[in-house]
Amino acid sequence: MERKYPNLYSPLKIGGITMKNRIISAPMTYPILTSDGCLTPEAAAFYELRAKGGAAVVTVSELIVDGKMGKYYPIQVTIDAPNAKDSLAIAARAVRRHGAIASMELSHGGQFALTEGPAWGPVDVYENDKLIARQMTKAVIDDLLESYARAAALCRDAGFEMLLIHSGHGWLLEQFLSPSTNKREDQYGGSLQNRARLALEVIDAVRSSVGPGFPLELRISAEEYLEDGYTFSDTIEYAKLVESKIDLLQVSTGSHHGSFDKTHPSMFYERGVNVHYAEEMKKHVKIPVSTIGALNEPQMLEDIIASGRADAVVMGRALLADPYLPRKAFEGRDNEIVRCCRCFTCMAERLVTGLRICALNPVIGHEYEHNYSPAPAQKKSVLIAGGGPAGMQCALTAAERGHDVVLCEKSDSLGGALKSERGISFKEDLFKFIAVKRLQLENAGVDIKLGTEVTPGLVKEMSPDALIIAIGSDPLIPPVIGIENAVMADDITSVGDSIGKRVVIIGGGLVGCETGVHLAREGHDVTVVEMKSTICADANPRHRPLLLAEMEKQVKCLVNTRAISIDADGLTCQKDDSEHFLPADTIICAAGRVPKADVAAELADCAPYVDMIGDCVKPANVTQAIFRGHFAALDI
Repeated sequence: MERKYPNLYSPLKIGGITMKNRIISAPMTYPILTSDGCLTPEAAAFYELRAKGGAAVVTVSELIVDGKMGKYYPIQVTIDAPNAKDSLAIAARAVRRHGAIASMELSHGGQFALTEGPAWGPVDVYENDKLIARQMTKAVIDDLLESYARAAALCRDAGFEMLLIHSGHGWLLEQFLSPSTNKREDQYGGSLQNRARLALEVIDAVRSSVGPGFPLELRISAEEYLEDGYTFSDTIEYAKLVESKIDLLQVSTGSHHGSFDKTHPSMFYERGVNVHYAEEMKKHVKIPVSTIGALNEPQMLEDIIASGRADAVVMGRALLADPYLPRKAFEGRDNEIVRCCRCFTCMAERLVTGLRICALNPVIGHEYEHNYSPAPAQKKSVLIAGGGPAGMQCALTAAERGHDVVLCEKSDSLGGALKSERGISFKEDLFKFIAVKRLQLENAGVDIKLGTEVTPGLVKEMSPDALIIAIGSDPLIPPVIGIENAVMADDITSVGDSIGKRVVIIGGGLVGCETGVHLAREGHDVTVVEMKSTICADANPRHRPLLLAEMEKQVKCLVNTRAISIDADGLTCQKDDSEHFLPADTIICAAGRVPKADVAAELADCAPYVDMIGDCVKPANVTQAIFRGHFAALDI
């Protein structure tokens, strides 16, 4: 039949295998491992989900080739674990049984490895007069090459059909390639040929272990973004050196150590921001080239392949938000794809709790238990009060589990607080989430009733078996004289052109700061006023530094400053016991939210089973709303 994206779903031969389409699932670390470094059933289920979703290649991450000296997270998969092959085989089989190619990433942290004593690196590295990394001797390098060869053989024997050698993002092979970190004067330092020598020897060691025809992929960073680092021109010459030894070149960029936002483009960058590197690389090498970084839209992916800018596309976060993106696009169901909003929840949670989750997909991190969730013992009638993210997710999960679900929303549209994202360019994917969720609800058979407030009388009339209260929250109105003349942050896109040139925002939390960046990008002069000593303290630790950087470019901030009164000319505020006047054409209030607790309390005893979820319990973020909504449905 005629496909909507014929180029994206055309086969691609890589070494001795053929990819069924041009989509590769990027290596993403799953943190629930055994203490000695083996993949767990939970990890295997995590990778298997991307195979179920239709990706041609699913890359498992990462196999550390030296468990003692190469780990850059406290616990990683290593070749030294007693049951290493067994755990690898389970993951490989889980991926392969869905028709995907199982690939494994081989890596080593080099000077950034977490070791008891000094790590190994290209040269001696001191920090505060303490030796933190030692220069690798030729004997150590020879042992390293043997480790790579053993790791490759282990993966091949475990059933992996492809290998990715990590030569970017600041890890060991890039440390040798970079003149910033490699100051050696022997055969591994100096010229580009010498700095590339270790990578070339690693590839040769791996090839000698797996044999001809076994596909090898090399991940490189196009640029380091360091004054004394290598350039893209150097990377091209490096690629020419390795192309005869590998089958696929993955062109990423940046380093985890200094250019995180380049390696993992944030919502403040346009989609496909790194594609130009692959496009240029293809002019210089004859092997297939793949691209990675903020890729999400099927039409963009089709255009990349059709135009020859790259031969394959690699996606990480996009396949967390929707593992079934490849399958949905193949079937022409683009409007059902949940787009990654690039909020960095998936990475921030690793820093905070050590877990891997997704703000928009509550199954991520729970794949294994999701596979074995028992069906409800009895089909029930379920009434959901509120059509925000918590209510929508609860209704969807409940309907998918076989319950009869009615979702009532007081306003004329679904989305709740997410509706305020309309018109904010870098939050477009989050706003689109509403339409996708509504379509999913309709497909699942949920009866959606808009303009319908759930009251005790309505509950009595409908007599549901279960009532889920998800009525959300209201904007917090601070005790500021004249606050009625301010525009609520929820309403900025609806007031549109009436926002004046000079804007003052009351509230420096996540909403206020993102609103400020949006308006500054639209050409407004923006000042954010925050009572506390820090701004956007409620942003996650991966997104916050990038948001602060955007704020620094274009938004003025006043901390430890309290708003007092608003008049036609601006805002009077107090800082350090002194009053200050900020001229403004428009004042925006982003002071937070308060739960609709009183309304929720009126419904709390109206059905045999009642649960309260989302902002009506405690205002939080979309991550918590989706998570709570999903698991509330499982509890029915």
